Amino acid sequence: MIWIELAGWSDVGRRREVNEDRLFYQVQQSSDTSPTALCIVADGVGGHLGGKVASHWAVETIKRELADLFIPQDPRATLHLTQAEIQSLLAGEDDDESTERAPSFEARSISRIRTAIEKANAAVREYALRRPDEARGAGSTVTMVLLKGLRAYVANVGDSRTYLLRNSRLAPLTHDHSLVAELVSAGKITPEQALDHPQSNLITRCLGYVDQIEVDINAHDLCSGDCLLLCSDGLWDALRDPGLMTRIIRSVPDLETAAHRLVQAANHSGGRDNIAVALLRVKERADIPV
Repeated sequence: MIWIELAGWSDVGRRREVNEDRLFYQVQQSSDTSPTALCIVADGVGGHLGGKVASHWAVETIKRELADLFIPQDPRATLHLTQAEIQSLLAGEDDDESTERAPSFEARSISRIRTAIEKANAAVREYALRRPDEARGAGSTVTMVLLKGLRAYVANVGDSRTYLLRNSRLAPLTHDHSLVAELVSAGKITPEQALDHPQSNLITRCLGYVDQIEVDINAHDLCSGDCLLLCSDGLWDALRDPGLMTRIIRSVPDLETAAHRLVQAANHSGGRDNIAVALLRVKERADIPV
């Protein structure tokens, strides 16, 4: 049986007066069911308090849209069918044909994530349009992970990132939606040049800026010992070295301390931006102290 450990921390940094980053994490698990976990990191943009409110609405909307996943199921309810599926079974339709028409669990999960982020986009955009004096172009990036058992569904809009730490190697699971990322992909600049590019802060995708948002979603199988790191650019841009982030996470046994030390390291590197970190680790149930 697997067990999920979660932790997170956010800090205003050393040069900002308002923390526009938001994070959320939640897990539902027991000794007889596979875990369900949700992690979200959002980085607000916009003048005054616009960015702070934008990231708040982004996180709260996604939480609301996926809240039913954390409602304990009636153990007597072994089948969860739509009315159309029930009618199909009662009518004696061919099982293979019905299965072929029904969306897979993975397709439903991806669809729900996409819908949740699209509604978050609408909520941020409505706020920005209704409160132009306060918002002033408010928007928010977001990266999130929905974990069902050992299957992790990872989504992002903007340049907040999700990484996978496996066997001492930290690798990104998301692709930045930014000008410098596009230049790197086109071969016009190197990844090293992107770090100090004069337009490194320009993002090409953001919640709240357009009516229809494009969301990147992918799925990954996890195994015991894997750790997911979700963070705003206040962390990855400050530390830059995946090896350093790996050493910090692996230097302590618990994720709460690791999250604090990551934030401290980002502040030690200048703390030019707000910082948000969420960590999720998969462990064997037998490894958890009773």
